[in-house]
Amino acid sequence: MAESSFDVAGIGNAIVDVLAHADDKVLTALGLEKGVMTLIDADRADSIYAGMAPAVECSGGSAANTIAGIAALGGKTAFIGKVKDDQLGNVFRHDLRTQGVVFDTPAAADGTSTARCMILVTPDAQRTMQTYLGACIELGPEDIDAELLGRAQVTYLEGYLWDPPQAKEAFRKAATVAHAAGRKVALSLSDPFCVERHRAEFLELMSDHIDILFANEAEITALYRTDLDGAIRQLKNHVGVAALTRGAQGSVVTDGETVVSCSAEPVSAVVDTTGAGDLYAAGFLYGFTQGRDLGTCARLGGICAAEIIGHIGARPAVDLARLVANTLSHTV
Repeated sequence: MAESSFDVAGIGNAIVDVLAHADDKVLTALGLEKGVMTLIDADRADSIYAGMAPAVECSGGSAANTIAGIAALGGKTAFIGKVKDDQLGNVFRHDLRTQGVVFDTPAAADGTSTARCMILVTPDAQRTMQTYLGACIELGPEDIDAELLGRAQVTYLEGYLWDPPQAKEAFRKAATVAHAAGRKVALSLSDPFCVERHRAEFLELMSDHIDILFANEAEITALYRTDLDGAIRQLKNHVGVAALTRGAQGSVVTDGETVVSCSAEPVSAVVDTTGAGDLYAAGFLYGFTQGRDLGTCARLGGICAAEIIGHIGARPAVDLARLVANTLSHTV
């Protein structure tokens, strides 16, 4: 196997996040269901944006958040995702590249505009996401850079992208390319609603293509239609390693033979849970690609998740590499 150039290459929705604080009255006025992600069309996106308070805009998307987190930890990363050649597309590309991520997927010259996600954060730290996918759904097998994926230790797939048929083919191609090069493939289940829509397909994908799975407790219990312990017992039939997050109860990691529990990191205040799972995956995959044991990988994930929920937005507000180093040094 050739030496790797990247620790992790992510494939997912290229979305510009628009984050703002809101109270429950605003959600009600806008007709939004609290705490869930809803797909919307361009007109609905414009109307919600008009009703939002002043916002912070930055590159986002679940897999992109994870890849940016790994880069912040010092990992070598790349991203594959579709934007349009428009203002938001240029913002997304520039933002990701300035964080040290290789992002060379060609932009679409025509068609729908670059995706955006309006994220309204309520005082209880719940986030309500309204997502216009736009150019994201145009990602297809032709956008998969086989040479790049062959040089990445892990190819990381975002479950949110599984809806369009051409994206499914892109995922299968990416997994086939990675495995042919002797690499690992990871998948995030992304959301309980994704699981309910694609349960049978996800199980098939896991059995055929996935080495490492990321899910929260709601997602994994929905996938196996049982409790957490039952899901853990069944995971060994589908993947080699699974990392399961449980919010304030920390996480559980299993390789089919052993089960490791990791407590949640202390947090002074939970401000915004946006990106918590994404950054957990970042910490875990960074540790995994550096050869750390599963318990340490889980701890790294927990440290990164704890940092991200302490402020608004899904990108680190501090030097993440230094934070991890300092936290680990104080607990040795």
